[in-house]
Amino acid sequence: MFQFIWKHSKRDQLILLAVTSTLFPLLYLTLELPKRIINDAIGAASSTIEVWGYTFDQVTYLAILCAAFLISVLAHGLMKMKINTMKGVMSERMLRRFRYLLITRILRFPQPYFERVSQGELVSMVTAESEPMGGLMGDMISQPVLQAGQMITILSFLFLQSFWFGLAAVALIPLQAWLIPRMQRQINLLNKKRIQEVRILAAQIGENASGAATLRANAGWPWRMSMLSYQLGRLYLIRFDIYQKKFFMKFVNNFIGQLTPFFFYSIGGFLVLQGQVSLGALVAALAAYKDLSSPWKELLAYYNQAQDMSLRWDVILDRFAPPGMVDEDKFTGFPEERPRLTGDIVLDKVSVRDGDGNLVLDDLDVTLPGGKVIGIAAPSEQDRRALSELLTREVLPASGKVLIGENNLSDLHQMVVASRIGHATSRPILFQGTFGDNVMMPMRVRPQNDSQDPQFHDETLRAGNSPDAYHSEWLEPGLAGFDDAARLRDWWLKLVEGLGSGAALFRRGAEQIFLEKDHPDLAARLVALRPIVQEAVERAGLGGQAYLFDPEQYNPALPVAENLLFATPREPFTPEVLAGQTDFLAQIRDLGLDETLVGLTQDVIDMLRQIFGIDGTDHPLFRKLNLEARTYETALTLVEKTRSEGAKALDDSQLASLLAVPFRISADQIGPAFSDEIKLRILELRKSHSAQLMNSLDDVFSPLDPDSFAPGLNALENALFGKVSEVGGARADELRKLIADVLADHGVQPLVIQLIYDVPVALGGQNVPAIFAEPLAFTRATIKRPDILVLDQALASYDMQTQIAVYRNLRALLPETTIIYLNDGFQNPAVFDFFVEVQRGRIVTEEVPQKQEEDSVASADLARKLRALEQTPLFSGLDRRQLRLLAFGARWYSAKAGEVVFLKDDEPTDGAYMMIEGEAGLYLPREGEEDQLIATVGPGRLVGELGLIRKVPRALSMVAETDITCLRIGEEEFLAVVENDAATAFKLLQVVAGYVSN
Repeated sequence: MFQFIWKHSKRDQLILLAVTSTLFPLLYLTLELPKRIINDAIGAASSTIEVWGYTFDQVTYLAILCAAFLISVLAHGLMKMKINTMKGVMSERMLRRFRYLLITRILRFPQPYFERVSQGELVSMVTAESEPMGGLMGDMISQPVLQAGQMITILSFLFLQSFWFGLAAVALIPLQAWLIPRMQRQINLLNKKRIQEVRILAAQIGENASGAATLRANAGWPWRMSMLSYQLGRLYLIRFDIYQKKFFMKFVNNFIGQLTPFFFYSIGGFLVLQGQVSLGALVAALAAYKDLSSPWKELLAYYNQAQDMSLRWDVILDRFAPPGMVDEDKFTGFPEERPRLTGDIVLDKVSVRDGDGNLVLDDLDVTLPGGKVIGIAAPSEQDRRALSELLTREVLPASGKVLIGENNLSDLHQMVVASRIGHATSRPILFQGTFGDNVMMPMRVRPQNDSQDPQFHDETLRAGNSPDAYHSEWLEPGLAGFDDAARLRDWWLKLVEGLGSGAALFRRGAEQIFLEKDHPDLAARLVALRPIVQEAVERAGLGGQAYLFDPEQYNPALPVAENLLFATPREPFTPEVLAGQTDFLAQIRDLGLDETLVGLTQDVIDMLRQIFGIDGTDHPLFRKLNLEARTYETALTLVEKTRSEGAKALDDSQLASLLAVPFRISADQIGPAFSDEIKLRILELRKSHSAQLMNSLDDVFSPLDPDSFAPGLNALENALFGKVSEVGGARADELRKLIADVLADHGVQPLVIQLIYDVPVALGGQNVPAIFAEPLAFTRATIKRPDILVLDQALASYDMQTQIAVYRNLRALLPETTIIYLNDGFQNPAVFDFFVEVQRGRIVTEEVPQKQEEDSVASADLARKLRALEQTPLFSGLDRRQLRLLAFGARWYSAKAGEVVFLKDDEPTDGAYMMIEGEAGLYLPREGEEDQLIATVGPGRLVGELGLIRKVPRALSMVAETDITCLRIGEEEFLAVVENDAATAFKLLQVVAGYVSN
């Protein structure tokens, strides 16, 4: 740690050291001047005093010394402030550098490492655990020098007054340095024991809280309360010991500290009486000794902190330095050349291991032809993931190498890999921002201009952070071979159409609100199409689902404010915006509308509280209300204040917070609580006062005009010049589809799809459904025109016919790209130029059985069980670790033809049976008749699992029809897999659904 600090802050540390050294003369002056004031000024033998050839009277000399003392104290304080500020700046700068280093290292981690370390652990280390290190980074040199220098200065002063004063001051310091840490260690051990006992108490409290009803029902509380009392007693005894030792340590420390003044008063007093030391020197020595304890304590604290932070440093760096990290020189900077990766992809005897060191891919030796369409079938999800990570260099081979043309993939700069290889999955990682930010990520690799604050930039460089300007223009169309952003967007539209996602993205874009200045052509086209759209709606008989804007009618799909003003907001009408419109709120009160709206809000809040409660704001239905959780929670509090006094109980800011509810929710959403009487009242006020109210709103709203674009409405609503009913159900969906069809027929679809760029993406992409996430991942991987494109089940939600169409479209769009499709299987491998099948980490060839036989001899029974389970549809998707655990617990079971495996009504304690070889019949016994054959099961079928899941006796009897070989999976092992692996549980659900359908 100290090497890191010295390497990156040597210059600042030395400057700080030089500034710190100026403090000691000032400190000495603050000690020397009081002695001079007492001895030379106050205790002077005559009324005139001669100093350095100058003569002063006693009062003048006293004033000069006092002024000098005041100046030295002031200078000493200012210098300490300057030193502390410099230390703080350096601490924050070094902490910023350290955190940036850790975050950069995270980006270089091999992908398997993330399976062994949690995201929360990494975040905690970068934020909370590294925070205390900042202080030590600033204190590394200055703190020990400062405190030791202060001690030396004070001790020097004491020795200069009297050798015995200095000796008395230092005599007991070694005793304190030896005794106090030993006593502190005993207290630390007791504190550790106390924490353990508190955890036990917390567990017992938790048990009592969760089992309170059981304790009441079974009279268990006296015994449990006795147990808690005993535990509280143990805590009391430990804390009592801590208090005794803690205050005894303080007593000893204070006593030792007071022994020195005892020596000063006794021996020093004797020396004063003998005339060997002046009274002023004794007073100054006592004052100096009082200041001696502080730097000594600070030195001890610094030593303890340094030991603690060094240990923490080692722990953090151990977590942030896993084997297999991308080399730093392959990750930083921008390469001068980015070679094309257009040649054959050669896997030269490549093996890949997982985080536990187990083989995932074993000795792959194959050449994938460059520029071709390649299909790789791998039933195991772990195999597919390992292959995609290998081809994108997310993992490095444990042995062998990956060659692309003449380039070794392991030797390439990460920017070359990122720009030349595209990768997409059906479950992409999305980042907070917009849809466009995520799609264009490969096109934003470096800033195109320098537009940042020079001072901020200089500080960034001093902290060792990224030199790239965040607020610059980053989009670089040239990376994909285009001249400008417009051509790049056209290329994205072609990709979307080729993927077949244009219709879905178009419908989502039609629901996007946008600004006229950002898309003037689209805004003009939507206004021009309004008569055509409205005519089509009437012709289709869907007028009942369309609430067209009419100045004479109340629109139930618009909130109260928009109906009152017959206008739409230019910006979101938040409580903060409303609170700033004081004239508007005053007019609302003058018109008496405040009481009406408060009464409406009371009804709405009561209804919402019954549905969602106080903390149900994370429910999807609540989010559809377009009401912020904070606004709702504030309204819950304020509405109680209005129960008795109404709107008079609220000031303007509170009224704004409360009115935000009806101003954001429409009558359609509120329901019967929004009466016709309120609607008529708002219409009357619209006719009489809307213009006046609009003038008081500082251009926050824009009037609704059939010939003008309406901000605050989405593209579909602007085309309709109205709102679609929120309660229309399927008919409302028909209306939306009709409007979208009209827009598409008139060539507006490309302009609307571009609105997708501005769709916000929440943290982790939580608000992006799969139907949009999949094309996002696909276009993000292809927007850069990669030389190699790896699609890991990227089209999983598409049927085979659509997939084949996408294959062809993609081949036409990227004619020179090597396209690799990874899937669990393909119905028609003939569509590929080259096809490979991978099973159990190996390429399937004629030699595989022989290799398997060699393995079975070498690894005995476990390898045979693994191969048997991997070939079954139910367990083929399990990762290798889960599969090994399942195979380890499974047992072989064989039965001859006609032998009974289990009978109806048997307890399922023997587990479930995975058929490996042969056939068995499942029979329903019938009294007095021959048993009825219900089903015949063969290899790959799991039998008896329903009894394990439901914990009920067997429903049928199982009899071997031929000689059979099974793997018997115990109840505990089977349920462990089902509970911990979602994919297996889902497959099992499909199996059970098949039983029901049959």
